[in-house]
Amino acid sequence: MLRLVPDGTRIAFMRGRFMGLIVSALLSSASVVLFFYPGLNLGIDFKGGIVIEARTPGPADFTRIRMALAGEHLAGAGVQRFGADDDVLIRLDATPSEAATQSAADRVRAALGQAIPGTKVLRVDAVGASVSAELFRNGMLALGISLLMILAYIWFRFEWEFAIGAVVTLLLDITKTIGFLAVTRLQFDLVMVAAILTILGYSTNDKVVVYDRVRENLRKYKTMPLRELIDLSINETLNRTLGTSMTVFLASLPLALFGGSALSAFAWTMLFGIVVGTSSSIFIAAPILLFLGEHRLRKDAHAPRPAKPTAAQLKGRA
Repeated sequence: MLRLVPDGTRIAFMRGRFMGLIVSALLSSASVVLFFYPGLNLGIDFKGGIVIEARTPGPADFTRIRMALAGEHLAGAGVQRFGADDDVLIRLDATPSEAATQSAADRVRAALGQAIPGTKVLRVDAVGASVSAELFRNGMLALGISLLMILAYIWFRFEWEFAIGAVVTLLLDITKTIGFLAVTRLQFDLVMVAAILTILGYSTNDKVVVYDRVRENLRKYKTMPLRELIDLSINETLNRTLGTSMTVFLASLPLALFGGSALSAFAWTMLFGIVVGTSSSIFIAAPILLFLGEHRLRKDAHAPRPAKPTAAQLKGRA
């Protein structure tokens, strides 16, 4: 009663292999374009600067706050709502020293107190330009090392066709996630790097489940064409794939809806990654495996079978 799909399904997923690859390539290409223009909304971790969170006595008057900050001539001052109506997030450009950072924070505190009496500054975070550049470099390095380790693991566990199919699919998943961040303008910071690494781990596990069943069926059905065998393997693991995805999706959804600004961006990225990772296991990783392994993983199936001896040949042998 709790199964998402009935047992014994025979869905021909590989019929849509070309459409799946074309759609994925178009979305990933568009994501690459979005990465360069308009680009990612870099957070303070990667861009550097000062972030000040304040709370006003009532609903924030953003016009008055902007006018107060403009009077202080603070470089790159930006104001936005942060959670509730009385929460305000103020961003300033990076300063050359710690003393300048403290001075800018004090000027913001004084301007807010004068414009809207009773305003409280809850936190002040500052990251220098050199530190932010190092954090960005380390974050990209972590993503690259993760992909290499996944390639090595799958190559060691399976044949090279499986490894290439998995890593190419994961790269497409990452590019789509980058496009999602560019479109939604969610801040790209260290939290988002953690979200992408989590998506990579989840997506890899999903593909290993399908690949494991493909490998088992390759040994079980010696002469079945690879296209039919992949369809069979996906159908046999469909309940497990959808069940795991639905569990993680439902666990992340409350965080996206009610987790506040600290967790919602991470959770929305996770929700997107779950959908992309699950669909790519079926419509991207499997078709790539079919194209790479059709004449390698099924050599015996494509080899000509020996002809049966005729009656005359049998009589001559006797």
